[in-house]
Amino acid sequence: MFNKILIANRGEIALRVIRTCKEMGIKTVAVYSTADRDSLHVRFADEAVCIGPPSSTDSYLSIPKIMAAVEITNADAIHPGYGFLSENAGFAEVCAEYGVKFIGPSSEMIQKMGDKVTAKDTMIKAGVPVVPGTGGLVKDAKSAIETSKEIGFPVILKATAGGGGKGMRIVWKAEDLEEQLNLAQVEAKASFGNDGIYVEKFIEEPRHIEIQIIGDQFGKVIHLSERDCSIQRRHQKLVEECPSPFMTDDLRQRMGDAAIKAGEAINYEGVGTVEFLVDKHRNFYFMEMNTRIQVEHPVTEEVIDHDLIKEQIKVAAGIKIDGGNRLPTMHAIEVRINAEDPHNGFRPSPGKIHSFHSAKGHGVRVDTHVYAGYTVPPYYDSMIAKLICKAQTREECITKMQRALDEFIIEGIKTTIPFHQQLMKHEDFRSGNFHTGFMNTFNIED
Repeated sequence: MFNKILIANRGEIALRVIRTCKEMGIKTVAVYSTADRDSLHVRFADEAVCIGPPSSTDSYLSIPKIMAAVEITNADAIHPGYGFLSENAGFAEVCAEYGVKFIGPSSEMIQKMGDKVTAKDTMIKAGVPVVPGTGGLVKDAKSAIETSKEIGFPVILKATAGGGGKGMRIVWKAEDLEEQLNLAQVEAKASFGNDGIYVEKFIEEPRHIEIQIIGDQFGKVIHLSERDCSIQRRHQKLVEECPSPFMTDDLRQRMGDAAIKAGEAINYEGVGTVEFLVDKHRNFYFMEMNTRIQVEHPVTEEVIDHDLIKEQIKVAAGIKIDGGNRLPTMHAIEVRINAEDPHNGFRPSPGKIHSFHSAKGHGVRVDTHVYAGYTVPPYYDSMIAKLICKAQTREECITKMQRALDEFIIEGIKTTIPFHQQLMKHEDFRSGNFHTGFMNTFNIED
C-alpha cells in the first residue's frame, strides 16, 4: 500500500480523497493555489504545498509544479480527482516516468478513451452499441452533409477532444450544417486546441444513463450499477440518481454487460464510467467513457455501501477486486449545489459565505469544502457542495431531499438550492418522466 498520496486537485474532491486516505492510514499532501489557501482540503491534509497563483494554468494544470510538490514531499502516488489533469494522458505518462503511481488508468488507456473517434471505433470492435455516425473525423462540410443525409437529420456535431458541451452543435437540416460546423470547429479549437469534429445521429428525448465500472490489474472488470444523469443544463449534470426510474432488470443486465465489454476492450484499470444515451424504446448507445472518479460517485457509494475512493486506491496498489457486480439495495439522489443564481440565468455568484448550515439527519450526506466565513473564488468550477440523500424507495428519497434542502442554509452568495427545491416538487421529475431536454422547458419561479 502507498505511504503518501498527493492529491492533484482542490476543494470537495480533494477533501473527499483525504478522508479515505486517513481511514486507510495513508499520509496526504494537498496542493493549492493562493486563492485556495483557506480551503478545508488544505487544512486537513498532513502536508500542503502552494503551487501558484489562482489561474488553473499556473497551478492545478501545471504538471512541473505538481511534480515538484511530489519531489518535495516524497509522495509515492498521485490522486488526480476529477477535472484538471485527471484525464490527461501526458500527466499519467510523466508520473510513470518519475516512478510515481498515477491512481487511475495508464496513459495508453486514457488516450484510447479520451479521443471520441478512437473510443467509438474501440467500442464497435468490442461489440458495444454506438450511435450511427461518421467512422472518423469529418473532412469538410460536403462530406458531413452527405453523412448526415445517410443517417438522417437531426444530427449532432461533436468535438473529438470535447467535453462539457464545448464544440457541440445540433443540426436539424442540411442547409444549416456548414455554418454550424464552422462554429463547432472554432469553439473546439479554442477550448481543446483540437478542431476535429465528427457527426452522429441526434437521439431525440434521450436519457443519459451511465454505468460505474472498476477494473483491476489482473484483467477483472465489474460494474456497480447505473446512475441516471438526465437532469442537466448545457450538458452539465445537475442531479444524479440510482437506480434510474427508467431502468428495468433486463436493461441493467444488458447495459452492465456492455460496460464490462468496454472496460475489457482496453484492459481497464481503476474506476471509470461508461456513459450511454438511452432512447424512449430503451435502445442504448455508447457515448463516451470517463477514465476517472466522477462527481456523482457518492450516489453509487450510498446504494452499494462501498467507498469507491478506497476501491480505487486498492486497485492502484495492485489489490484484486473482491467479488462481482454490485446492484443497488436502496435509492439515492445527489444534487449539485453551485454558487450560481438560478433566478438570473444561473450566473456565477462567487463571494464570501456569511452563514452556512449543512443539512443533517438519517440518510443525509453532504460533501463540501466550504464553511461560514469562506470566500468562494471566481476562478474555478462553481460547485461548492453535493447533497446526497438515500432511502428505501425513490418517493421516500425525494421527500427526504426536500426536507434536507429546506434546512440547508447558505447566506452571502446565491446558490442553486432554490432550483433544486422546485425541481423536487415538479410532477415530471417526481414521476420519472424526464429526459436530457428537461431544462429546456423548466422555468424556476421567483
